[in-house]
Amino acid sequence: MADRFQSFKELAARAQLDTDYRIRALDRGSEVVILAPHGGWIEPMTSEIADAIAGSDFSFYAFEALRNGPHGDFHITSHRFDEPMAVELVGRSRTAIAIHGRGNEGPDAVWLGGRATLLRDAVGASLRNAGFEAELNKKLPGLDKANICNRTRSGEGVQLELPRRLRNLLATDPDLLQSFCETVRNSVLPSSAF
Repeated sequence: MADRFQSFKELAARAQLDTDYRIRALDRGSEVVILAPHGGWIEPMTSEIADAIAGSDFSFYAFEALRNGPHGDFHITSHRFDEPMAVELVGRSRTAIAIHGRGNEGPDAVWLGGRATLLRDAVGASLRNAGFEAELNKKLPGLDKANICNRTRSGEGVQLELPRRLRNLLATDPDLLQSFCETVRNSVLPSSAF
């Protein structure tokens, strides 16, 4: 289904904050922000996963639909995602990792994308070493400069697309969720080289 809104301004003119959607943002003054631009009912569990990855180390942002509906109702595609708090927080950060959800097409691998290729590859290697499947994202590579994950000071970020099956597993297995999130976080912590 096509996106109903092409910008946050369009969405905000027709939807009500804290009734239809909410925004959660926590600026920890870190060089890294973990975000879920399609949280809540848009791509379920992405906000919770992003929040768990951010932990107490990284800044966090989530845009969440508060009511169930077709995917496109509150989805603003990543290269058009222009919600002001997100743009400001990401713009102050050196890098960003955006958590997205996708359907179950193909293998259960996390699809890796974004312009921060060194960090993207480090996250992928860490996930594989921890027993998770991860592969380059050929369908949604996240390379557009306007993609919210790439609007950082460095002009680079990482985009992770998690299949629904994996998100469902993470939602029901706290140990697996902790393992996944620590793996991503730990691959970012030594990121001074990125």
